[in-house]
Amino acid sequence: MSNKDIMLMAHLMRRVGFGSNKEELQKYIKNGYDNQVDLIIDSEPNYEISNHLINRYQPDYGSPMGNTSNGASWLYKMIWSDSPFKEKISLFWHGIFATGYAKLANGIVLHDQIKMFSKFGLGNYKDLLIQLSKDPAMIIWLDNCESHKGAVNENYGRELLELFSMGTGNYTEKDIKEASRAFTGWTIANKDYMTTKSQRDSVWPYGRLAMHFEYKEDDHDGDEKIFLGEKGFFNGEDIIDIICKQKATAKFISRHMYSFFVEDEPPVPEWPYKEPNNPKAIELLSEVYFDTDYNIKEMLRFLFKSKFFKSEKVWNKRVKSPIELVAGTLRMTKEFERPDKQQSSANSHTSYMGQHAMNPPSVEGWHWGTEWLDSGTVVERVNFSSSKLGNVNYSGIRKIINNVKSNTSNQYSTESLIENILEELGSIIVSKTTKDTLKDFVNSKIDSAESLNDENMSELLQLIGAMPEFQRA
Repeated sequence: MSNKDIMLMAHLMRRVGFGSNKEELQKYIKNGYDNQVDLIIDSEPNYEISNHLINRYQPDYGSPMGNTSNGASWLYKMIWSDSPFKEKISLFWHGIFATGYAKLANGIVLHDQIKMFSKFGLGNYKDLLIQLSKDPAMIIWLDNCESHKGAVNENYGRELLELFSMGTGNYTEKDIKEASRAFTGWTIANKDYMTTKSQRDSVWPYGRLAMHFEYKEDDHDGDEKIFLGEKGFFNGEDIIDIICKQKATAKFISRHMYSFFVEDEPPVPEWPYKEPNNPKAIELLSEVYFDTDYNIKEMLRFLFKSKFFKSEKVWNKRVKSPIELVAGTLRMTKEFERPDKQQSSANSHTSYMGQHAMNPPSVEGWHWGTEWLDSGTVVERVNFSSSKLGNVNYSGIRKIINNVKSNTSNQYSTESLIENILEELGSIIVSKTTKDTLKDFVNSKIDSAESLNDENMSELLQLIGAMPEFQRA
């Protein structure tokens, strides 16, 4: 097992999940890279985080009322799931199909939407778009419940084409109108009743209610439509079928995958004017899209095994989103052995860093990459990661310190200490400048294995948490 093999596996685990420690990486490396990719993609979680467990210790986590409780619940699953890839997939789709509490004011429909992403997020893209179109959170978010035969609301038809499938420049205003007509009648059950009850908050003491999709045939515009050059008496499923056949759709979803799992692309509004970082990779992913009948899982299997993903040029090229940073850090510290009130506070840090789960700033979702970083959010990020890594009372940090002490007790050197601690934290790759800074610190504080006390180790871990490289995946 070469050092490069370990680094590649660490790269994979940062992208498919939220990072892995040294012990986990050594286990995965025994499977071989391609086999580990297959295991990650094909395996179902052995340990499902039970909502009953969460509710037992902190009932607010499952509350349908609050705008933070479901984010805390989801964060707990990211931390403790033995299949973090499933949660990462939900996060991927949440960033694209953005809906939020600011308009919905109902946490339970957002919770149900995240579950839908987990269930359908690795299947056929057409099936996912159909489920999205029937999702109560999306129906309300983009006003399709206000779209009627003879009085069409174009919000969902527009965003389905612009942000969820094809991208600006690949359709006309006429196509938007025709798509919107096709989705008339796609609404939520008992809309007027549910709206009135929620406005009056008379659903207490049971919390706001779950909502369900309903198709109202008598409110559907069944007349002939012309959409993307095809003519017919189209319903919503027909529109999605036509959308999924388009080359623009294959390119659009491929670029999203590349941006989220390989390296940061510019924000989506800039895509019509800026070429992808790696046009060949987008082309190859688009081919898999069509060859596998729009299968998301097979596109990702190809991506993770590809040369462009394995290339050292893209290692540490993605800025971690706030949720990725917080979840990855908490998986390392293992400070929450069970749901706890303090976890809601930990979840709030993602908001301070600019990403409030289930409450995106707009239908565009969040702009990723370096837009996560400004003078305010960088301070929040560094303070969080440094304080967490430097707390020697957390079981995960305690184990890291003990491992480092054991590994350096007989052959201590500044170089070996730094290498050991970076390996324990998931084989973090650092620049020469960063390594020199770490060396200067170690040389000023530590001169032997005997001086590896908790105070010195805590300060060293805090410094690593502040490194630019710790903020990247």
